[in-house]
Amino acid sequence: MEKEKYIPEVKSQLRSRIIEAPQVIYKASGIKILGTRIKSLLFSTDVAIIKNTNANSIIAVYPFTPQLSITQAILEVAPVPVFAGVGGGLTTGKRSVDIALQAELMGAYGVVVNAPTSNEVISKMYNRIDIPIIATVVTERDDYKGKLDAGARILNISGGPQTAEIVKRIRDEYGKELPIIATGGPTDESILKTIEAGANAITYTPPCTADIFAGVMEKYRSDKTK
Repeated sequence: MEKEKYIPEVKSQLRSRIIEAPQVIYKASGIKILGTRIKSLLFSTDVAIIKNTNANSIIAVYPFTPQLSITQAILEVAPVPVFAGVGGGLTTGKRSVDIALQAELMGAYGVVVNAPTSNEVISKMYNRIDIPIIATVVTERDDYKGKLDAGARILNISGGPQTAEIVKRIRDEYGKELPIIATGGPTDESILKTIEAGANAITYTPPCTADIFAGVMEKYRSDKTK
């Protein structure tokens, strides 16, 4: 039986409070993007959290019109590759394509388009930029085949409780070579289920800053009473 490798760990006193991606994520195969192997993607636009995480990369998608000032701030702070949201829902057409090009020029490793993004927009984006397009799929009824044919290189499956089932269906259809990112859910069991269904990399949603601060303040109060 192969011995488990011992991994020495070095910590900093001032940076001991970091957001760690669940260890089970590293059972995934990962996706090699522009020479970097990525297994975990932190789903956040909070620059303080982005600066204090051990995740392999950042997926910066948010429910507002994409703004280059936000993309620039995240890219400036992030110590790891960033995959930037470029719209496709409310923001679409030439504007999304232009935002994608700017994100590439700023240093993004890839761009993420929303589920409603038309295949025509994906095709125009593919012909304009060099970094990979990650297409979001939210139900098994999404035209993921059309998105891939239009130029998407990676699928990002975010189907809530049905995520693992959608991943398995697409994996069975396309085989092992299609790169698939998927949301892993809140538990180690749900993450492992998604990996076993065929996901190569997992997005992880961290606790919000307010929740983290609540724990810190509780500790401060506890220390004061001692």
